[in-house]
Amino acid sequence: MATENFSAALRAPASASSVPSTAHPMAVPGYGKRSAPDQAPRRTDDFLLLPERERYIAAFIDRLPEGAAMTVKTLARQLPRYGQQAVSTALTALSVAGYLRRIRRLAGDGDQVRWVFRTFWSRTARDNEWWTTFLAAEDGRSPSETQVSASPAPAPPAVPQQPEPDPASDPAPDPAPHPGRPSPAYDALAQLGCTDPRLALSAADCATLEGLAQEWLERGATPAHLVQALTAGLPAEPIISPRGFVRRRLTDKKPPHRPTTNTTTVTPPRLLVECTKCGTPGRPEALPDGLCRTCRPGTPTPPDPAPSAEAHHVHQRVDALRALTRTP
Repeated sequence: MATENFSAALRAPASASSVPSTAHPMAVPGYGKRSAPDQAPRRTDDFLLLPERERYIAAFIDRLPEGAAMTVKTLARQLPRYGQQAVSTALTALSVAGYLRRIRRLAGDGDQVRWVFRTFWSRTARDNEWWTTFLAAEDGRSPSETQVSASPAPAPPAVPQQPEPDPASDPAPDPAPHPGRPSPAYDALAQLGCTDPRLALSAADCATLEGLAQEWLERGATPAHLVQALTAGLPAEPIISPRGFVRRRLTDKKPPHRPTTNTTTVTPPRLLVECTKCGTPGRPEALPDGLCRTCRPGTPTPPDPAPSAEAHHVHQRVDALRALTRTP
């Protein structure tokens, strides 16, 4: 007999004051309830281990259609037995038990995007690992990405520095003037004389220094940047050897290698889990049980900082001044 009475509590109550009198409202298209996959068939003892309030609300949610409104206000309006605070507390308990997750995801492309809020419901209780894997698939990520998403990206491999030429070494013989169409490095060197006549180079000088200038361009410098770097901060006295002066600057002011760019693009998340209690968004793996760190049970509250010695001294001074004002 006790078993029959307990099972009867799982079914919708017959009292007219506790049964919704109107059809449950639907959410805006794209919002509302979403059923998780691979659920067990509905049974009368699905929520047998839950407390009475959570069991009642879980059975009600389980029978709602896809797209039904799942806000606390809407559920409380449809469940006269419980108010908004009770419904909110019950939803938090159902989230911890593994029956639901509240999420927000980006819908649309380009500049025409908006956040869409949904509640995934599973009649079968799931653990945190299942929810993380399922929501990662909904977000288009692989399960392995959820393990490394919180860790920083690895540093790019170090690029070995090329040996610097010795300016004091004997220069190589002057090569022949540049044949055919000049390179950007050659053009930049030829332009130095137009910027400052003291740096005018001959065709043979440009051909000799072209290799050093080309290294600048290979390291990410532009021809304009090269000209600006070689002509900035010139001394006031005359330059006796423009080729030697430019060679020294090309060597001493050579820019560093640019870091190797990571070809693996990290796609920003389009799906975030919301804390069932306070609504704080985060990655699925960062909100176990559907709760943020602040709302998770057992999270220690940081103690109030102790007053500093300086503050204590100020209080003593104020007390002394107050005592003087009271002295007749």
